[in-house]
Amino acid sequence: MTKEKLNLSPIVHGHWRLADWKLNSQELLKLTEQCIELGITSFDHADIYGNYECESLFGESLKLDKGLRKNIQIISKCGIKLLSDKYPKRKVKIYDYSYEHIMESVENSLKNLNTDYLDLLLLHRPAPFFNAEEVAKAFSELKAQGKVKQFGVSNFNIIQFETLQKYCDMNLVTNQVEISPYCLEHFDNGNMDFFVKEKIQPMAWSPLAGGVLFSPNDAKSVNVRQALIQVAMELQIASIDIIAYAWLMKHPANVIPIVGSGKLERIKTAVEAQKTEMNMEQWYRIYIAANGEELP
Repeated sequence: MTKEKLNLSPIVHGHWRLADWKLNSQELLKLTEQCIELGITSFDHADIYGNYECESLFGESLKLDKGLRKNIQIISKCGIKLLSDKYPKRKVKIYDYSYEHIMESVENSLKNLNTDYLDLLLLHRPAPFFNAEEVAKAFSELKAQGKVKQFGVSNFNIIQFETLQKYCDMNLVTNQVEISPYCLEHFDNGNMDFFVKEKIQPMAWSPLAGGVLFSPNDAKSVNVRQALIQVAMELQIASIDIIAYAWLMKHPANVIPIVGSGKLERIKTAVEAQKTEMNMEQWYRIYIAANGEELP
């Protein structure tokens, strides 16, 4: 198979907390337009976000400017079935990657998002019960029907990624995982090396470590924050979030950060980070602060 290039902007706007922003449709449309002006044209969703409400909120805003769709890329995820008042018969949360559920979930997302295609569909989390053949069948049909352009996964390790890829007749183009100057999990489990080897651009969720870089709650976060502050002072940059984003984007895996804020100023810091250059020693000082020990 010829390698597909991931067709997203260098930074993605994440809508996990969209319902919490309390924006009406017109305000959300304006924020979307401002993101586009900043070069952020990709928007990350999942069927379950906001108790199954966030896709619809975004879809309602898109109705106000039907020409906007051609200028953006919409990402969504499927596979998690939450305990929810929308589905009162469920007794536990489960993961469902059956052919039927993937097809149904995509149809629901298309309806909610007021669009006839997704630019990218991700499987939300790896599952202990996983039939790769069924998933591949759903992917193939969705692509043939023009309902999904590209496919990937989220939170998968190498063997889980390779297992699904073996069954698919198209390349999986990304793995959305947690990466930040605080979270080094995917450096430790080999995923970062795998991304470089296979030329797979990862998407980084929680690139600011869920706020602990700003409000440290353990010795590790204190050390990482101090390293970020020191590098920011050296580069004469006022905001450590710019340094955190720049640290991610310096890596040769070409990490795509997901910025999950409804505040324009916070979004602008990620854009500013694209112009920020740190040297190799500065990058390693931040890494070592998170790793907790010097390099061997």
